Amino acid sequence: MSSGHPRTSKNLLSFIADRFPVDKLNFHHMVEEKRVPIHRMSWGYYTGGLTALFFLIQVVTGLFLLFYYQPTVSDANISVEFISHHVAGGALIRNMHAWSSSCMIFSAIVHLLTAFAMKAFDKPREITWISGVLLLLITFAFGFTGYLLPWNQIAVNATKVGLQSVEDLSQCLPPFLAGLPRVLRETFQGEASIGQSTLGRFYAMHIVLLPLAIASLLGLHLLCVQLHGMSKGVDKETDKSERFFPFFIFKDLFIWAIVFLGLFTVSICVPFDSFLPYPLLAPYDPLAATPPGIKPEWYFYFVYYPLEMLPFPVIVALSNILMAVLFLTPWIFKGTSRRTLQTLALSATAYLIVMTLFGEQIVHFVKP
Repeated sequence: MSSGHPRTSKNLLSFIADRFPVDKLNFHHMVEEKRVPIHRMSWGYYTGGLTALFFLIQVVTGLFLLFYYQPTVSDANISVEFISHHVAGGALIRNMHAWSSSCMIFSAIVHLLTAFAMKAFDKPREITWISGVLLLLITFAFGFTGYLLPWNQIAVNATKVGLQSVEDLSQCLPPFLAGLPRVLRETFQGEASIGQSTLGRFYAMHIVLLPLAIASLLGLHLLCVQLHGMSKGVDKETDKSERFFPFFIFKDLFIWAIVFLGLFTVSICVPFDSFLPYPLLAPYDPLAATPPGIKPEWYFYFVYYPLEMLPFPVIVALSNILMAVLFLTPWIFKGTSRRTLQTLALSATAYLIVMTLFGEQIVHFVKP
């Protein structure tokens, strides 16, 4: 028995040493010596940088919005209107914040799928992958908490549906855990119905808790990427590569500049709210009936529309399986070829595109 403990400790230390090779924690290895493979999937190396760009835009524009936004049920919607119509550059900043939010979630999804297809989770990059999955979940949480802050009809009613879904989890749990979802909902909601406590808690999560969480995980994620370098990305070794600095960095910055210019132009020309009918954007009225057309943001359609067609417990079971597969991907797909992984990634991409663009039509066809 005693000999097992030293062996376990040795295996644990070996695992940590392989994942965090501190001897490589220097400028020469992480910058000067680092090279990036060149192959047909090389474009995937830029998706993580784009996600980081949109996060930086979120931080900067969010800080500007803090100067004028009022997190109270009486003034939240008014302050958003004030920012949009009376503050110099306010509409541009708000549009950039809203558009970059969707862009950040989109690029994070693309980054996850490309990393999966390129087998960027293979040993010793397991921690890189798991931290990336957690970052994606936090990004979705940013979208969910930020959605409520304008305090309009669609935001509040959609949040009600989301919080009710949390409580509905009780029907999928054993009796001794059945009360947990209700506790979670009440913790997020803060009172019997959505009100000032809910807005205050979502505001705190959006500007304090989630930024702290994402900053910590992002630091870990980037450290792992720099220590281990870029994954080779293809099954067949490639002889072509380029230096990380200055060539890859300059290309990355050039893409950032083009994307930022595009986002800036869209934010000037197309208000983010222009795709929603005005009644849904009116200030929330707790005495009014729930207006038609209430649904979550597009990045939740992949689970929203299946919920319209399948029993809730089925969706919960499938979601739990998906989460387990994502976190255990480095071990489940350890010996899988990249060709197979690319097929799976393309299948997931097709599902997300179909549900996002045609989910409503599919629901009407299945449940006329």
